[in-house]
Amino acid sequence: MSVNVRQRVCLAQANTLQLPCVAEYFAAPQTLSQLRQHLAQARKAGQPVTVLGDGSNVLLPEFLPGLTVAPAMQQWWLETGEDEVYLHVGAGVAWHPLVMEMAARGLWGIENLALIPGRCGASPIQNIGAYGVELADVLETVQVMDIRSGKLSWLTHAQCEFGYRDSIFKRALANRVVITRLIVRLSRTPFPRLGYGDLAACLGMQPTALEVAQAVSDIRREKLPDPQALANAGSFFKNPLVSAGQAKCLRAKHPSLPCFPQADGRVKLAAGWLIEQCGLKGRRSGAFGVHERQALVLVHFGGGTRKELLEVAAWVSGEVEATFDVALEPEPRFIG
Repeated sequence: MSVNVRQRVCLAQANTLQLPCVAEYFAAPQTLSQLRQHLAQARKAGQPVTVLGDGSNVLLPEFLPGLTVAPAMQQWWLETGEDEVYLHVGAGVAWHPLVMEMAARGLWGIENLALIPGRCGASPIQNIGAYGVELADVLETVQVMDIRSGKLSWLTHAQCEFGYRDSIFKRALANRVVITRLIVRLSRTPFPRLGYGDLAACLGMQPTALEVAQAVSDIRREKLPDPQALANAGSFFKNPLVSAGQAKCLRAKHPSLPCFPQADGRVKLAAGWLIEQCGLKGRRSGAFGVHERQALVLVHFGGGTRKELLEVAAWVSGEVEATFDVALEPEPRFIG
């Protein structure tokens, strides 16, 4: 392997759940040519390739065979137009500092996505979202490199097939491409989106983009544990989507159930509320537990394995299904 590739690298600190994991080979290419070289060498050696960002939304196994690649392209620049501004950003750029930089420049579009951990290259995979905004609302195109051929290509917004915490990168293109760059559409025209949760109550009548981003960050810090202080992967379960009829029946039995009607006629429920109503908030089982302030977050107290985490997740989702007849789906990606 290349001199830039390390062997038997511990990834316990490279995933925010701090699950024990060792990568057989590991590389963090800073350029497209380095990435292409690493992929070619892995292909020649017949080794599988795993792509890893900051590990903030993944469940790692104890051993990752072959080559683990963490794209480290750090460049970003702005392409300006009359009103819209196009942000070109490399896969290795940290998401939250970039959001704050754009908001400080008075550019609107991603301010509601402040304090989401991870790298920009991972953001389209999950179609990250928070406070009524998704990346899909502003993403123009995605540059990818084919793992088998090293060929570069661009995917349009439509080709990304975005859905709720979903994209083509979790389905047809899973384990087939490496995301290398994004182009995000921003605007100089203020359009604060404050209709979700208690965001509007924290702000004045005409907030700046930076004030919105700071308010979102403050709310998230209050509700969510810092992964550096208590290992977690943020929201562990997706908010479930149910039919309007099922939502109506549930609301009749549980009048305080938060419901969010969707454009396709379905209704999104608050998974954290469902878990909390089952009396699981703050409950612990071994090395894992439900966070005491946000029931949607599963935390790792140390010394646990992925198998034990999945057992706790199955216990939580089983309680919700038994109580509400609603199935919960994990949000983090399973790698390996």
